[in-house]
Amino acid sequence: MKSLFRIGFLLVFTTFLFQSCAGTKNETPEFSNYLFAYFTGNGDGEEAVHYAISSDGYNYYALNDDKAILDNRSISSTGGVRDPHILRGPDDQFYMVLTDLKTSEMGWNNTAMILLKSNDLINWKSSVIDITRSFPQEFSDVNRVWAPQTIYDEHSGKFMVYFSMLQPGGYDKIYYAYTNQDFTALETAPKQLFFSPNEKATIDGDIILKDGKYHLFYKTEGTDDKGIKVAISNSLTSGYQALPGNVDQTDKAVEGSGVFKLIGSDQYILMYDVYRDGEYQFAESNDLQNFKVVDEQISMNFHPRHGTVIPITEEETSRLLQNFPSKNIPGIIGVQGENVRCPNMVVDEENKTVFIPVKPGTDISSFEPSFRLAQTKSIEPGGPQDFTNGPVKYTINSDKTYEVHVAVNNNPIVDGYYADPEILYSNKTSKYYLYPTSDGFTGWSGTYFRTFSSEDLINWKKEDTILNLKTNVSWADRNAWAPAMAEKKIDGEYQYFYYFTAAQKIGVAVASDPTGPFKDSGEPLIDFKPAGVKGGQEIDPDVFTDPNSGKSYLYWGNGYMAAAELTSDMQHIKPETIKVLTPDETFREGTEVFFRNGKYYFLWSEDDTRSPNYRVRYATANSPLGPLEIPENNLVIKRNDQQQIYGTGHNSVINKTGTDEWYIVYHRFTRPKGIEMGDAAGFNREVCMDELHFDDSGKILETIPTLEGIQ
Repeated sequence: MKSLFRIGFLLVFTTFLFQSCAGTKNETPEFSNYLFAYFTGNGDGEEAVHYAISSDGYNYYALNDDKAILDNRSISSTGGVRDPHILRGPDDQFYMVLTDLKTSEMGWNNTAMILLKSNDLINWKSSVIDITRSFPQEFSDVNRVWAPQTIYDEHSGKFMVYFSMLQPGGYDKIYYAYTNQDFTALETAPKQLFFSPNEKATIDGDIILKDGKYHLFYKTEGTDDKGIKVAISNSLTSGYQALPGNVDQTDKAVEGSGVFKLIGSDQYILMYDVYRDGEYQFAESNDLQNFKVVDEQISMNFHPRHGTVIPITEEETSRLLQNFPSKNIPGIIGVQGENVRCPNMVVDEENKTVFIPVKPGTDISSFEPSFRLAQTKSIEPGGPQDFTNGPVKYTINSDKTYEVHVAVNNNPIVDGYYADPEILYSNKTSKYYLYPTSDGFTGWSGTYFRTFSSEDLINWKKEDTILNLKTNVSWADRNAWAPAMAEKKIDGEYQYFYYFTAAQKIGVAVASDPTGPFKDSGEPLIDFKPAGVKGGQEIDPDVFTDPNSGKSYLYWGNGYMAAAELTSDMQHIKPETIKVLTPDETFREGTEVFFRNGKYYFLWSEDDTRSPNYRVRYATANSPLGPLEIPENNLVIKRNDQQQIYGTGHNSVINKTGTDEWYIVYHRFTRPKGIEMGDAAGFNREVCMDELHFDDSGKILETIPTLEGIQ
């Protein structure tokens, strides 16, 4: 399953820091922000150039109130333009190319493109290039000219335009031609740039130079393997060899790839138009071949179609804001700082309130927020402020006042996207260890596991990766999910047994230390359904050692709960002990078993992890293999709408050693963005911890999930 960022009016405010760092002519510009040029659709007035800006490459705000920044009537022959591509030339001038097409009148047939040049991104000089008229001998029968782009050829010292064309009886092919010095005409006839290995349509080319090689991104058509692909060459104009597979991260129809490099980073963003679904997706890579979806980091207050992103300077940003002001760009966009939980901050622009969660140990009696601002020249007060007695009012440009709240939030307990947490206290090291699923991968497609350590359950240290399916496991290389851990003393030595899900099977790896290195057993431990079970998946292991008998048990299953006693080596089950313990229709997955005061507690997750209603229920038993008794009102934890906490489930439980203090460790949707992400929230999750309480009879009292966490 794959997911997409569904664009809505998501004012998720996470950046605009305008710095005094404008570049000068004949110097490398110092970039601070990004310009996104795009069009918005096929309807009347939608085929036009629009602008948006961003300070981080992830969060974008439309300029000019999302109205066109150029008059189509003055620049095009058809009255419509599409697929804007902007290039900054070596002369610090800007070069834009457009498809000259108005689909409401022409369908998908056209013969022209538009070349534009500007020195300020505001004022553009344009020329229409009709291929059939410019090159009548070679291309008089061309019936479409699509998605032109420009690149500067350092070898020839000229600008090269490349685009797709279709002639009768053929298929769309990507061509190239050089422009004249003024960028007002093509001075060479188009030549074919890329030769499709399967002789099928290729469109929407985008060339990126990296490490001396030209990477041509393109869309394939007319095959079962449609999508965005990459071809690589040592030469700009020839020799492109297609790589296998697609780089887009969805099974949906896509087009219009655009690649740009993040400022001051080795990371590249690939963005593309999921055109049939009204969506846009961003994916990230450092090698231009392996991409990871970053939908959870993206926000836009507009709906773009095929476009391009370029870096811009502070001076250029200010000029764009002055010429194309927009009322929808907020005052405070974000806060930065190593103690700030930046992904979890909340800005309510309508009510002018800001909530800044900070990490444990932060002194909020003397705290200075480092605000990221837009269209702003001043903010008062300055310096550290005391937030212990409530919010502090900040005024921007003397006319906008925000109430800013700051509070220590221990949840989430670790930075980043993780889920399905397992927790262990190690008698060997006298530390706690957290073993989660590595999250943030579309369709739960992660392939590695890592751990975190803590001495106090509050401050956590990220340890190394402890198991990588690609390199450490021979029988599976995908879907690294939902681990469980056991510490066992065997022949006087502590051993650690790591049970994990891979490719919908369960394996076990062994180490002599809780942080590894772990060695896989070489084969799956569970790759079958218990007798009588027809549906579900073999996932979500849990391991429990009975303090009364010393025996260890494995539990597993999605759609059913199964259990079996483990052998003394902890690496096999005793088949004759397998039992199906599925409690009732609320059971989905994520079994957790623990023992307290003579009772065995069985917890499980209800609903789907992509649902905000994902929750935990429980039953009790008098033995590790049941039978289970389900009490009334057996809810353990559920969503907390008042605090915008959703999707609370797939938990583990830990007893603070030497006490009767118990804690529930669970995941939630990333907050606050998760509730707006649709299904993608189900693989962009955060690990949290709260107190778990019991009444005098041993009944679990419902836990209300908090932001503060445990203290």
